[in-house]
Amino acid sequence: RANLWPSPAPTPAPPRLPLLMINLPPPLLAPVLALLPGCTALSPQEGDALVEVFESVRTSVVTLRTVSRTGPVDPDGSQASEPGVGSGVLVDAEGRILTAAHVIQLAEKIIVEFSDGARRDARILGTDVQADVGLIQLTEPLPESAKFVELGDSDAVRVGQSVFVVGAPLGVAHTLTRGVISARRTSPLPMGALHEIEHFQTDAPINPGNSGGPMFDMRGRVIGIVSHIVSRSGGSQGLGFAVTSRVCRDAMLERSPMWSGVDGILLVGDPARLFQIPDGRAGYLVEHVTKGSPGERAGLRGGMVPARILNQEILLGGDIVLGIEGVPIDDPDRDTKMRVLAGRGGSLTIDVLRGGDRVELELSIQ
Repeated sequence: RANLWPSPAPTPAPPRLPLLMINLPPPLLAPVLALLPGCTALSPQEGDALVEVFESVRTSVVTLRTVSRTGPVDPDGSQASEPGVGSGVLVDAEGRILTAAHVIQLAEKIIVEFSDGARRDARILGTDVQADVGLIQLTEPLPESAKFVELGDSDAVRVGQSVFVVGAPLGVAHTLTRGVISARRTSPLPMGALHEIEHFQTDAPINPGNSGGPMFDMRGRVIGIVSHIVSRSGGSQGLGFAVTSRVCRDAMLERSPMWSGVDGILLVGDPARLFQIPDGRAGYLVEHVTKGSPGERAGLRGGMVPARILNQEILLGGDIVLGIEGVPIDDPDRDTKMRVLAGRGGSLTIDVLRGGDRVELELSIQ
């Protein structure tokens, strides 16, 4: 099944700021650290409780090793493969794992690593690129040591509540960091979104590789899936964000998830006119198409020519999707309509602009 709607364009990183160095003797350093994000001091009782909770959920957390064809473009137009790393959490005994959409959206291969060192292959069940949450399925039996965890009620979580995050920052697996819920953030509904997108903001240290990992409450229930950070340095600066468990449950577990294996850029307004999209319509410029994905089976083509437009790196030369089964790309209810159409089976017609010509592609619904 296809879900051909775009993810938000990345925001350029702000300029790097000088690193502040603290040089104090240990007796003075402890109270200073207690004031820093992610360095809240723990009482012995709280520390013991955290140890016990971590041990109870540790085997549910996994590291994801991916291979995606998103590297530099060769002269023949092909792209080199690149390795990636992220995190995830086992949510049922059937081997389903929640993670972040951006970790798996373009993955051609996914290896799941468990806490005991066991490795298993997995396939993609679905992604919601707007909410940045995804679901994968193990294709091999679960290791005996692995235990799944339940999703908590994120609606009951309060600002100031203690939480901890487990993941693989910079590839260092099963790393625990602790903090509090700093705020609850609700994003404006993206075009065509199925549901409100809500995040927890936290000061728990989060770095690349934590993406897709679980945020736990102090009872060991998953209340969020790590999505992204806001940083001037590229590393953790106390501004981390996790998609709430309510959004994860609604997007991936309570409805049939869909995956396209495609990414790109939504073209509206001036960019749409720049790409000469007919009739003042919007379009979705396809940059990457994953091998073996629904998008590839439909015949969609990705970009081949690297370019920079408005300080954003993009790939030109790919298809521009104008609509699917008569539903325009900028229809405010597009995702809801797509799920209804996909649910009836058969095939969907994709309206594409390719090299200035209108082309129709057929996507079989499996």
